[in-house]
Formats: sequence, structure tokens, C-alpha cells
Amino acid sequence: MKAVALTRYLPIDDPQALVDVELPTPQIGAYDLLVRVEAVSVNPVDTKLRSPKPNVETQPRVLGFDAAGTVEAVGAEVSGFKPGDEVYYAGDVTRPGSNAQHQAVDARLVAHRPHRLDAAASAALPLVTITAWELLFHRMPYSPEHGGDGKSLLVIAGAGGVGSIAIQLARRAGFTVIATASRPETQAWCRAMGAQHVIDHRQSLTVQLKALGFEHVDAAINLADTVHYWTELGELLAPQGHVGLIVEPTSPVHIGDPYKAKCIGIHWEMMFARPRFKTPDMAEQGRLLARVAALIDEGELRGIQRETLGPINAENLREAHRRLESGSTIGKLVVAGW
Repeated sequence: MKAVALTRYLPIDDPQALVDVELPTPQIGAYDLLVRVEAVSVNPVDTKLRSPKPNVETQPRVLGFDAAGTVEAVGAEVSGFKPGDEVYYAGDVTRPGSNAQHQAVDARLVAHRPHRLDAAASAALPLVTITAWELLFHRMPYSPEHGGDGKSLLVIAGAGGVGSIAIQLARRAGFTVIATASRPETQAWCRAMGAQHVIDHRQSLTVQLKALGFEHVDAAINLADTVHYWTELGELLAPQGHVGLIVEPTSPVHIGDPYKAKCIGIHWEMMFARPRFKTPDMAEQGRLLARVAALIDEGELRGIQRETLGPINAENLREAHRRLESGSTIGKLVVAGW
């Protein structure tokens, strides 16, 4: 099968950073599906794992953690799927990725993709949707049904992939959503996703929130720089509020006051935790993707695909990585077709 892989970890402008290769079609285990991949999308985890380092792989390493495609074979212990099913998923960081014509993936992490979306639009969703849903509704103490009624939520980096779906999920749950974005086009995108207010993260969040009538916010999800916003969020969050984080600190942060004084809940999300550690509830990821597919088909949520490159090859994936590393992408960038 065709695949895009690496053996050395190089700057993305190096033609050898990602290369076209031919690999054997993977064998599947008892709980796996063999999926013919039709579209993939890129995420910061892809660029982080590919970033320059001295390691050298003895065998080509295939990245990619979002995919949509068609089931070609099912393992002996799999139920709920059959050959020909159209599916989407984010996969498992410990296994070969989706940047290949075929991928073996644990069926418990997979769902039938939304009927209203094609493969490309479906591939934009899984990783960021799982991240946003788990953060808001599994890590933080809110219900997806009316859990935000009467509450305010600040979403830092609202125009990125996670922010784009988090705004929608939070708005549907009843939150008053304030998103941050700094450019006219990203501000417009946040409003299109459902944010009632948009403020500029390059300026004082406190001053802008006060101008909107918010002395405090009940909750915040920081999808950007954990250290940069740590002190200000501690002051902004209401007593017994909650903050959700997805980016590890680059330097130590002070966990004491005002976080301790206010009893602020601090919640970490890493969507690969369930598949990586084979937790008893890892099938929750497939179930939540199925729920989101239903909400999209019912018109309650919308896709977040912004642009599509094609076909899936090393040149286009290098371009996708380059754009993502620039920090200027909006929503999700997809690469589709072979």
C-alpha cells in the first residue's frame, strides 16, 4: 500500500521530513477494523511528533491521527461494523497512523461517520471532537445536556480545531461562550461556530471581559499557552470555577492562590490516554463520536473543515504541516484522496 512516513525527524522544509513509501497492508487483530483510508486531517500532535530531533527510525514511521474511510475487514471479536461501512476515528498514538491507504484500528475507537458529511469533512472532526467533548464533559463537571445553563465559558484559541468544536458543544450545553481570536477572519469564524462574544487574546482579557459585563467567568478552557494565561485565568475564574488544559506547561506554574483560595478545579485532557493505557472505558471514544455524528446529521452541530489539499502524498502532507506550524490555520486542514 501507499503511505507517507518518516525515518528521520527534520524541519518541514526538508524534502525528507515526510516521504512517500510502499508498505505491507497491516494485519488486524481480533478487536480491529481494517479501514481503507480516504481522507486525513492534520493536528498539532502530528507536527510535534515529527519535529526535529536526533532519533532515527529503523523502519518507516507513519503518523496521522484523524481519518475517514471504508471498512474492508473486521476482527473476530468486533461487533457493530461490517465491510463497506463508512467510518471516522482518531486512532491510537501507540500504533501506525492514518497517513496510509490502509490502517488497522481498534473498533472501540471508531464510529460510523455523519451521513451529512463526506469523507474529507468527516476526517476533520475526530481528534478535536474527542478532545473537546472529553475536556468539557468527562474531565470538567458539566453535562452535554444543559450543563452550562446560566454559566459563562471562556475559550482561549477559539478558531483552532479544538476551539471550533468546543464552542459548538459548549453553546449547545447552554453556556454563554466568550472566545478569543486576534484577526478579523478568526473572529468571524468563532462567531460562525456560535460564540456570543469574541475578544482579542493579544490584549488584556480582564479589561475586555469587564467591558462586556463579566467580572468573572465560571469556566475556561485554555487551548493555547498554559503558562502565559495561568495568572490571569486564576484571577478571572469565579470561586469554585473550573479550568481545562490541553498544552503542557513549558515552565513551572504556581498552583497555590488564587487557585487554592478559590477552590478552582484544574482539569487535564489528553485524548490518547484511553487507547494508550487500554482503559476499561476506551469504547467511550467510539460512543461519543457516534453521538456527535448524530448531532451533525440532526443539524445541531456543523463541520469544521476549512480547506482540503489532495491527493494524500508526502508533498501535500508536508504543506499541511507547514501551514499548521505557521499558526495561521483556521478550523481544520484536510488532505484527501490517493
